[in-house]
Amino acid sequence: MGKLTVETCEIEGLKIITPQVFGDKRGYFMETYQLNDFKEIGIDLPFVQDNQSASKKGVLRGLHFQINYPQDKLVRVIRGEVFDVAVDLREGSATYGKWFGVLLTEENKKQFFIPKNFAHGFLVLSDYAEFCYKCTDFYHPNDEGGIAYNDPAIGIEWPIPEGMELILSEKDTKWGSITELKKEQK
Repeated sequence: MGKLTVETCEIEGLKIITPQVFGDKRGYFMETYQLNDFKEIGIDLPFVQDNQSASKKGVLRGLHFQINYPQDKLVRVIRGEVFDVAVDLREGSATYGKWFGVLLTEENKKQFFIPKNFAHGFLVLSDYAEFCYKCTDFYHPNDEGGIAYNDPAIGIEWPIPEGMELILSEKDTKWGSITELKKEQK
Protein backbone atom coordinates (compact mmCIF):
# COMPACT_ATOMS: atom_id res chain seq x y z
CA MET A 1 0.00 0.00 0.00
CA GLY A 2 1.09 3.60 -0.18
CA LYS A 3 1.11 4.09 -3.94
CA LEU A 4 -2.45 5.41 -3.84
CA THR A 5 -4.14 7.80 -1.44
CA VAL A 6 -7.90 7.27 -1.22
CA GLU A 7 -10.51 9.74 -0.01
CA THR A 8 -14.14 8.81 0.43
CA CYS A 9 -17.18 11.04 0.78
CA GLU A 10 -20.68 10.92 2.23
CA ILE A 11 -21.93 8.87 -0.74
CA GLU A 12 -20.87 5.26 -0.36
CA GLY A 13 -18.84 3.86 -3.23
CA LEU A 14 -17.40 7.10 -4.58
CA LYS A 15 -13.62 7.37 -4.20
CA ILE A 16 -11.10 10.10 -4.96
CA ILE A 17 -7.76 8.51 -5.74
CA THR A 18 -4.42 10.31 -5.80
CA PRO A 19 -1.50 8.33 -7.23
CA GLN A 20 2.04 8.68 -5.97
CA VAL A 21 3.97 11.02 -8.28
CA PHE A 22 7.72 10.75 -8.68
CA GLY A 23 9.12 14.05 -9.91
CA ASP A 24 12.51 15.55 -10.59
CA LYS A 25 14.03 18.19 -12.84
CA ARG A 26 13.10 16.13 -15.93
CA GLY A 27 9.40 15.98 -15.11
CA TYR A 28 7.40 13.24 -13.39
CA PHE A 29 6.30 9.61 -13.51
CA MET A 30 3.20 7.97 -12.02
CA GLU A 31 1.19 4.80 -12.41
CA THR A 32 -2.36 5.80 -13.24
CA TYR A 33 -3.67 2.25 -13.02
CA GLN A 34 -2.12 -0.91 -11.62
CA LEU A 35 -4.42 -3.88 -11.03
CA ASN A 36 -2.95 -5.01 -7.68
CA ASP A 37 -2.89 -1.49 -6.21
CA PHE A 38 -6.52 -0.96 -7.19
CA LYS A 39 -7.50 -4.35 -5.73
CA GLU A 40 -5.97 -3.21 -2.41
CA ILE A 41 -8.32 -0.20 -2.32
CA GLY A 42 -11.38 -2.28 -3.18
CA ILE A 43 -11.59 -1.67 -6.92
CA ASP A 44 -11.23 -5.14 -8.47
CA LEU A 45 -13.06 -4.68 -11.74
CA PRO A 46 -12.58 -5.65 -15.38
CA PHE A 47 -12.10 -2.36 -17.22
CA VAL A 48 -12.88 -3.04 -20.89
CA GLN A 49 -12.76 0.36 -22.59
CA ASP A 50 -10.74 3.58 -22.30
CA ASN A 51 -12.21 6.85 -23.57
CA GLN A 52 -10.79 10.33 -24.01
CA SER A 53 -12.45 13.64 -24.82
CA ALA A 54 -11.26 17.18 -25.41
CA SER A 55 -13.39 20.19 -24.59
CA LYS A 56 -13.08 23.95 -24.39
CA LYS A 57 -13.97 26.22 -21.49
CA GLY A 58 -17.64 26.24 -20.59
CA VAL A 59 -18.45 22.81 -22.01
CA LEU A 60 -20.75 20.91 -19.69
CA ARG A 61 -21.15 17.22 -20.49
CA GLY A 62 -23.81 15.26 -18.68
CA LEU A 63 -25.44 14.06 -16.64
CA HIS A 64 -25.16 10.67 -18.39
CA PHE A 65 -25.60 7.00 -17.51
CA GLN A 66 -26.17 3.66 -19.26
CA ILE A 67 -29.62 2.19 -18.51
CA ASN A 68 -29.32 -1.59 -19.02
CA TYR A 69 -25.53 -1.85 -19.25
CA PRO A 70 -24.32 0.34 -16.37
CA GLN A 71 -20.63 1.17 -16.15
CA ASP A 72 -18.19 1.69 -13.31
CA LYS A 73 -15.90 4.56 -14.33
CA LEU A 74 -12.44 5.71 -13.32
CA VAL A 75 -12.01 9.28 -14.59
CA ARG A 76 -9.14 11.77 -14.66
CA VAL A 77 -7.95 14.93 -16.38
CA ILE A 78 -4.66 14.90 -18.26
CA ARG A 79 -4.80 18.51 -19.38
CA GLY A 80 -6.69 21.44 -17.91
CA GLU A 81 -9.27 21.54 -15.14
CA VAL A 82 -12.81 20.21 -14.75
CA PHE A 83 -15.42 20.02 -12.01
CA ASP A 84 -16.56 16.39 -12.08
CA VAL A 85 -19.91 15.27 -10.64
CA ALA A 86 -21.58 11.97 -9.78
CA VAL A 87 -25.26 11.60 -8.82
CA ASP A 88 -26.46 8.49 -6.99
CA LEU A 89 -29.16 6.65 -8.96
CA ARG A 90 -28.98 3.34 -7.08
CA GLU A 91 -32.49 2.20 -6.27
CA GLY A 92 -32.97 1.84 -2.52
CA SER A 93 -29.82 3.82 -1.70
CA ALA A 94 -30.00 6.13 1.31
CA THR A 95 -28.27 8.77 -0.82
CA TYR A 96 -30.42 8.38 -3.95
CA GLY A 97 -30.49 11.70 -5.83
CA LYS A 98 -27.54 13.14 -3.89
CA TRP A 99 -24.54 14.51 -5.75
CA PHE A 100 -20.84 14.85 -5.08
CA GLY A 101 -18.33 16.91 -7.03
CA VAL A 102 -14.55 17.03 -7.17
CA LEU A 103 -12.05 19.26 -8.95
CA LEU A 104 -9.86 17.21 -11.27
CA THR A 105 -6.82 18.92 -12.75
CA GLU A 106 -3.62 18.07 -14.57
CA GLU A 107 -1.79 19.46 -11.52
CA ASN A 108 -3.56 17.52 -8.73
CA LYS A 109 -3.62 14.30 -10.82
CA LYS A 110 -6.63 13.02 -8.87
CA GLN A 111 -8.83 10.30 -10.24
CA PHE A 112 -12.49 9.83 -9.41
CA PHE A 113 -14.02 6.35 -9.15
CA ILE A 114 -17.75 6.30 -9.91
CA PRO A 115 -19.57 2.97 -9.41
CA LYS A 116 -22.36 1.63 -11.57
CA ASN A 117 -25.75 3.30 -11.36
CA PHE A 118 -24.52 6.85 -10.93
CA ALA A 119 -25.14 9.66 -13.43
CA HIS A 120 -21.94 11.45 -14.39
CA GLY A 121 -21.04 14.83 -15.83
CA PHE A 122 -18.38 17.50 -15.83
CA LEU A 123 -17.83 21.20 -16.47
CA VAL A 124 -14.63 22.48 -18.11
CA LEU A 125 -13.16 25.38 -16.12
CA SER A 126 -9.85 25.84 -17.97
CA ASP A 127 -9.49 27.17 -21.53
CA TYR A 128 -9.10 23.57 -22.73
CA ALA A 129 -9.28 20.17 -21.05
CA GLU A 130 -8.56 16.57 -21.96
CA PHE A 131 -10.54 14.03 -19.97
CA CYS A 132 -9.84 10.26 -19.79
CA TYR A 133 -11.87 7.46 -18.32
CA LYS A 134 -11.87 3.71 -18.01
CA CYS A 135 -15.20 1.81 -18.12
CA THR A 136 -16.25 -1.68 -17.03
CA ASP A 137 -18.71 -2.15 -19.89
CA PHE A 138 -18.79 -1.15 -23.50
CA TYR A 139 -20.71 1.90 -24.66
CA HIS A 140 -24.13 1.01 -26.05
CA PRO A 141 -25.47 4.06 -27.97
CA ASN A 142 -29.11 2.93 -27.71
CA ASP A 143 -28.82 2.49 -23.93
CA GLU A 144 -28.00 6.07 -23.00
CA GLY A 145 -29.88 7.90 -20.28
CA GLY A 146 -29.52 11.30 -18.73
CA ILE A 147 -30.73 13.87 -16.25
CA ALA A 148 -30.77 17.65 -16.64
CA TYR A 149 -27.55 19.16 -15.29
CA ASN A 150 -29.55 21.92 -13.60
CA ASP A 151 -32.33 19.82 -12.07
CA PRO A 152 -33.36 21.74 -8.91
CA ALA A 153 -34.32 18.47 -7.18
CA ILE A 154 -30.63 17.50 -7.27
CA GLY A 155 -29.25 21.03 -6.77
CA ILE A 156 -25.73 20.61 -8.10
CA GLU A 157 -23.63 23.65 -7.22
CA TRP A 158 -21.67 23.95 -10.45
CA PRO A 159 -18.79 26.44 -10.02
CA ILE A 160 -19.82 28.55 -13.00
CA PRO A 161 -17.78 31.76 -13.01
CA GLU A 162 -19.63 34.98 -13.72
CA GLY A 163 -19.80 35.58 -17.46
CA MET A 164 -19.15 31.93 -18.43
CA GLU A 165 -21.45 30.80 -21.20
CA LEU A 166 -22.27 27.11 -20.93
CA ILE A 167 -21.86 24.96 -24.02
CA LEU A 168 -24.07 21.86 -24.07
CA SER A 169 -24.80 19.23 -26.70
CA GLU A 170 -28.31 19.18 -28.09
CA LYS A 171 -29.13 15.97 -26.19
CA ASP A 172 -27.87 17.46 -22.90
CA THR A 173 -30.40 20.29 -23.22
CA LYS A 174 -33.28 17.77 -23.44
CA TRP A 175 -32.77 15.44 -20.46
CA GLY A 176 -35.58 15.36 -17.90
CA SER A 177 -35.54 15.53 -14.12
CA ILE A 178 -34.62 12.90 -11.56
CA THR A 179 -38.29 12.87 -10.53
CA GLU A 180 -39.27 11.81 -14.07
CA LEU A 181 -36.51 9.20 -14.05
CA LYS A 182 -37.71 7.75 -10.75
CA LYS A 183 -41.26 7.40 -12.19
CA GLU A 184 -39.79 5.53 -15.20
CA GLN A 185 -37.85 3.20 -12.91
CA LYS A 186 -41.05 2.03 -11.15
